[in-house]
This record gives sequence, structure tokens and C-alpha cells, in this order.
Amino acid sequence: MIAGIAALVAAYVLSQFYRAFLAVLAPVLEAEIGAGAEDLAAASGLLFLVFALAQLPIGSALDRVGPRVTASVGLGIAAAGAAVFAMAQGPGAVTIAMALIGAGCAPVLVSSYYIFARIYPAAVFGTLAGLMIGIGSVGNIASSLPLAAAVEAFGWRETLWGVAGGTLLVAVALALVVRDPPRAEGAGQGSTLDLLRMRALWPVMAMMVVCYAPAAGLRGLWVGPYYADVFGADAAAIGVATLVMGGAMVLGNFAYGPLDRVLGTRKWLIFGGNLGVLACLAGLILWPGAGGWVTLALFAGIGFFGASFPMVVAHGRAFFPPHLMGRGVTLLNLFGIGAVGLAQVATGRIHGALEGGAAVLPYQGIFAFFAVTLTVGMGIYLFSRDRTD
Repeated sequence: MIAGIAALVAAYVLSQFYRAFLAVLAPVLEAEIGAGAEDLAAASGLLFLVFALAQLPIGSALDRVGPRVTASVGLGIAAAGAAVFAMAQGPGAVTIAMALIGAGCAPVLVSSYYIFARIYPAAVFGTLAGLMIGIGSVGNIASSLPLAAAVEAFGWRETLWGVAGGTLLVAVALALVVRDPPRAEGAGQGSTLDLLRMRALWPVMAMMVVCYAPAAGLRGLWVGPYYADVFGADAAAIGVATLVMGGAMVLGNFAYGPLDRVLGTRKWLIFGGNLGVLACLAGLILWPGAGGWVTLALFAGIGFFGASFPMVVAHGRAFFPPHLMGRGVTLLNLFGIGAVGLAQVATGRIHGALEGGAAVLPYQGIFAFFAVTLTVGMGIYLFSRDRTD
């Protein structure tokens, strides 16, 4: 299993890269092919929406076929999407490319979660899930300052061709080294509707909708245009800001992993962490033009405290029956990733509606959107039942 998990980690590095690379490419794409902030917000949102919609068939495939075929075929589709992006001549091609990338990356994380849930003790699931995202978030870092340097040195098209080739190689590795765990008794029986009937999952799913959207939405796109429009930042400065936020997200994933066992609670760990995100969003709303270390620290705080995604999955996983494990983790992924897609579309419209006035105004609207939705989700999550393994 070790070689297979290593290949899945490499695939997840690429998945994280693709979720966040538009923030750095935004200025050059607008200059060369006319893809503005709203175009890129729609394309980014489509990646997450396609990613989310793919979770339902992927869940069934994991339970019936296994992670080897599911993940390797998927990542091959992502490689094709990266190639389409490298040849893009306008915003439409970027949108098509992001949809293909979203569909292709959709099986990667849940395939690893499926393996963790099937072959390792339940008590360490949260730690393993956090490690997977923490190590995989190297892709988040790679899509910041290193990407900016590569684009400057080689050009954005050449860089994307290189990434497409690397993605195809990892897809082949997945097909060769991933090993499917033993099938659960009753695998293939039941359906996602059985999970939706479990009322204990409803508040967890509400938290899933809001916990990842602020960090993913801001790091994935808006931090770039925000720094460019408000502070006049160039690609190198945007690369530094995205690097700091991405690094904070990596540290947050490592920090969350073991804390449920240390503190003896998942619910209050998740709630407290997202309270930290809310505080940082409030700081950006109140001081949108602060700049310097203040703004950077607030974005880093959103990245660090907003890394509760694997812990929320662990909370929900504690309620899943073994034969529905694949569909369970993909259902939660659907809510988490789908919400990011919808949020990107919504924030793109907020940005467009508030443009034309003060430079900070569209971004205050975006920060407020994330703050309000997070508050609502946290309120619903208060009714959840705490459960650890």
C-alpha cells in the first residue's frame, strides 16, 4: 500500500496545484488572452462544481471497482485539461480546461480516504486525512512563488505543458502501483440516500459546506486580484502572498490532524478553528487596505484555521457503515468542494457588481460573503453530535 499511497499523495499535490494556480496566472491571462477576474472566477467555480458533481459516481465506483482504476483514469482526464489550458486562446478554452481538470482531480483525495478508512484503525483516520492534505498542499505552495518564477522564466504556456506531462506520468503511476483494499461485506449495496437519511450527518454536512470555502476561494483566486488592485502588487509580490497563505494551510492541516485525540473532541476543535477564520475575515472587512504584515497575517490566519476540512470528514466518517464508506466520503467531499464552486461564482458576481468605486469595495463584499455564510454554517453545526473514534 505504501507505493500506492505515495502515488496518491503525488496526485493530490497536483490537485491542490490546479485549485490554486489561477491566482498567480490572473494578470498574465488578462493581458494575453483577455481573461478578466470574473472570467477566471467562473472558470475556477466550474472546476469546483464539476469536481463536486463527480463525487456521486466516484463514490459508487470506489465501493464497486476500487480506487486504482477510479483515480488513474481520473487523473488522465486532468492531464488532458491541462493540455487544453496550455493551448487556450481565450476565456472559453480556460473554462473548458478547468472543467476537465475538476473532473480529473475529483477521485484523488477520496481514493486515499477510502483506503485509509478500509485498512487503518478508525481512531487515526483524522490524522491520516490531515497528513494527506498537509503533504499534498505542497501543490498549493508550488502554485505560488515557484509558479510565478516558472512563468517568468519559461512562459505560462510552456509551464502548463510541463505540468500536463507530469500529470500524465502520475496517472500512469497510479494505474501501476495503487492496490485496492479488500472489499467490504455488502459492498455495492445501499445508496447515498441511506446516508442522507442519517440526521446525525446533517449538521456535519452544513459545516462541510462552509469550512473550506473561505480558504479555498481566497487562496485559489481572490488573493491575487486583491493584491493587484488594492496594493498594485506585481506577480512576484502576489507569489509571496500566496506562498505565505499556502504554507499556513499546510501547517494547519498538520495541526488539526492529531488534536481530536489530544482534546477528546472533534466538534469543538472544528468550531473553535472556524471561529478563528471568522475573526480573520472580520479583520479584512474592517481593515481592507491595511497592507504589509497585517493583511498577510490575516490571510495566513484564514489558511491555518481554515484547514479543518479533513477533521470535518473524520467527524462525518464516524457515522458511516463500512459498506457505504466510499459513498460517504465522496458525499462529504461533494458538499465541501461544491460549495467552493458556488462561492466562486457568487463572489465573481459580487466583484462585478461592486467594481467602479473604491478599489477595496469589491473585496470587502467578498470577505463579507464568506463571513456571513461561515457564521450560518457554524450556527447549524452547534446542533451536531460530537463523536470520536
